[in-house]
Amino acid sequence: MPMSDETAGGGADTTPSHPEEPHREALGTRLNWLRAGVLGANDGVVSTAGLVVGVAGATDSRSALLTAGLAGLLAGSLSMAAGEYVSVSTQRDSEQAALALEREELAATPQAELDELTRLLQNQGISEDLAREVAEQLTARDALAAHARVELGIDPEELANPWHATLASFISFTLGALLPLLAIVLPPHEWRLPITVVSVVAALVACGWGSARLGGAPARPAIARNAAGGAIAMAVTYAVGALLGASGV
Repeated sequence: MPMSDETAGGGADTTPSHPEEPHREALGTRLNWLRAGVLGANDGVVSTAGLVVGVAGATDSRSALLTAGLAGLLAGSLSMAAGEYVSVSTQRDSEQAALALEREELAATPQAELDELTRLLQNQGISEDLAREVAEQLTARDALAAHARVELGIDPEELANPWHATLASFISFTLGALLPLLAIVLPPHEWRLPITVVSVVAALVACGWGSARLGGAPARPAIARNAAGGAIAMAVTYAVGALLGASGV
């Protein structure tokens, strides 16, 4: 009796597949955007909330609250954008310099670079013969890309883009800052602080949960950090503002 394909192969292929598992390059790109976006939103919410709550502790003037909030929003968003641009540009410059040096070494000493790539692959647990074969195939296909990925941990096609991080930080900070600004300016006087505090804590809880979910990390620690940090910032600045207001400063 002829064996079926399943029997002849020793059973059905049970090798698990993970179509939902992101590739490392895609995950790295997503986490870079996530880092810039979450950092900007957190800073926008916390810093602007601390600022307007501090001013609210010293004065009831709606115009003073609006002026302080808008100033904080603009200063913070521009500062975050500039900081991200400088930081990521420096990273990109370093990556390009490393690639340029690697390109020179490949042109000057190709055999030594092939030996180096073989050793690096062996260090990852590949046998010497197989490591040499893989190194030769990778070198034949794209020597610079092979050394960039294995030796430097850089994907030449996915260098850090400073404008992506800059735009993400600017937009996320602005959106985050708008929430405490509107919460402190729009409601009647007696509801300003309660609405602002509840809105800020809720936003930080949502931001912590979202960042944890997208990053594949536990949600509870992220939520606790965000909410506690925002609450402490508002409590401190309100106390300082109330003290200064009471002293007539």
